[in-house]
Amino acid sequence: MAGDWVFGYGSLAAEAHDGYVTALAGHRRRWGVAMDNARDLPGYKWYRLCASGERPRGVVAFLDVVAGRGAVNGVCLPVDAGELRRLDARERNYERVEVTELVAEARGRVWAYVGSAAGRARLAAGLRDGRALVSREYLDDVEDGFRRLGDEQLAAYRASTDPPPPGCAVVALERVDLP
Repeated sequence: MAGDWVFGYGSLAAEAHDGYVTALAGHRRRWGVAMDNARDLPGYKWYRLCASGERPRGVVAFLDVVAGRGAVNGVCLPVDAGELRRLDARERNYERVEVTELVAEARGRVWAYVGSAAGRARLAAGLRDGRALVSREYLDDVEDGFRRLGDEQLAAYRASTDPPPPGCAVVALERVDLP
């Protein structure tokens, strides 16, 4: 075993061009974190409604993993120290934790990004206030990523993923990246 890997179970898996398919034991995938769509953060993003161009002032939810029965399928991607730093900045609603012992056939040290307390609290507040959204494009991109891995992986993704929580609308959003 050598080198560092990141276990991707959502957008990282969907973007994977390298690595190997595996599973994270003792976890379930759910819509568990959110970003505040009303805040501009340098180097980050916000979303507007495709239909109107309006910027919704709610929160946008993303996938997370939590302890649970079964396993979550995904892709282990090789990373170096620089890539880990870039991912740490990109995945600002998450915390990087070592999960090597939970990954089938780990080929080195394996990290996963799990929802931060702040990211999870943002989603909880958005759900409570009726202001939580899921990007249709994000949802479709993740599912398409697992579809590219084959029918078995798509079925495993669907079986290990909870639907968006009640009150969390799935809408067409356009991502706007900030400098």
